[in-house]
Amino acid sequence: MSRSPHHGSVKIALAGWALVLVAAGCGAPDPGGSGSSGKVPENVPVKPSKPVTLDILDVAGNLQLTQGMIDEFAAKHPDIVSEVTYSKAPAPDLAGKIKAQQQAGRVQIDLVLTGTDGLAAGLSQDLWSSMTEHQSLIGDPDYLAPAAEMQKLAQGRGTAIVYYPSGPLYEYNPDKVTDPPKTPQALLAWAKANPKKFQYADPANSGPGRTFLMGLPYLLGDKDPGDPVNGWDRTWAYLKELDEYIGVYGSGTTETMKNLASGQHDMIMSTTGWYINPRALGTVPKKMKAGHFDGMTWVTDAQYAVVPQGVSADTMSAALQLIKWMLTPEQQAKAYDDGYFYPGPAIKDVPLAMAPRKSRNTIREFGVPEFDQWIDRFPKKPSLPAEQQVKAFDLWNRRIAGG
Repeated sequence: MSRSPHHGSVKIALAGWALVLVAAGCGAPDPGGSGSSGKVPENVPVKPSKPVTLDILDVAGNLQLTQGMIDEFAAKHPDIVSEVTYSKAPAPDLAGKIKAQQQAGRVQIDLVLTGTDGLAAGLSQDLWSSMTEHQSLIGDPDYLAPAAEMQKLAQGRGTAIVYYPSGPLYEYNPDKVTDPPKTPQALLAWAKANPKKFQYADPANSGPGRTFLMGLPYLLGDKDPGDPVNGWDRTWAYLKELDEYIGVYGSGTTETMKNLASGQHDMIMSTTGWYINPRALGTVPKKMKAGHFDGMTWVTDAQYAVVPQGVSADTMSAALQLIKWMLTPEQQAKAYDDGYFYPGPAIKDVPLAMAPRKSRNTIREFGVPEFDQWIDRFPKKPSLPAEQQVKAFDLWNRRIAGG
């Protein structure tokens, strides 16, 4: 029986998610008495009456992709933004932090950069301002179709600013894996023949682990890929059998990457970005290869900009102008970064040729030309909604890691 080294911490995280969802179901109290409409300040001007300081909180590692966009906006628009301050926090801390400020009537965070986890937690407690009431100040982003599907998860309370197809992909040492698996069944056979040499990280704390978990129901032909409780019989049976040949689950993706680099494991789960970026950074040897399963379905991911309820009209105006700027093709091209969220742009017609030279060089050296072919070839489905993800993580924790 395999064990996660942070088995207890996963239970705590899941419990926190459960409280969020219970609060949503029971009608969470409205922060700051703003009603349930996610309303923004009235009479938001096109331009602030005076330059504002924007306090930006990142709970998704998003600044790696977007800080260059934001800094350039501030430099070129001193009439809108006088200063930008940045802070970071774990996503599970986000909702409590924002809600406490709103209840105190002193919202100090003006813009949040978050993944689907923080987005959903804030939605369930009615923390985010409505964007739809002032959509004209942002415009109508020409999203890629999968990014448009991810945008729907924001429910009009946030704006998708970066996107990637994510996974599930696997990564392997070609010196050790001479016949990479083309199906989950072939992976299982390889793991059986090479016990404790395959690893993935706990899905609740790992993008590659999460896309593996959510991608298997499509690969295995489960009854309902959207229902981990009643529709994943084949997935749970498969993971239970695979568990017999896994020593310890990673506490996070970085741990699995280090284990691959050290030779402790010969194959791990990965994504487009997790394949490119650690190799570019030197965490993982360049020689490692990426592979996909035949007939896979991409499980997509996105990151969002959200504005807490309670900000001033001038601050809201500045935030909206910044978001509009971040969704221009020239700024979106910066999202290629060093492959961290490959490709990265959420809107159409932003080819790699538009990216900064450093990004182009990194991706040409460490990327995979076939990635773009795989992205075009295979269908894409958005990540499970928050409530279903919680159920999936809980079942994995009880049936697989703790079973």
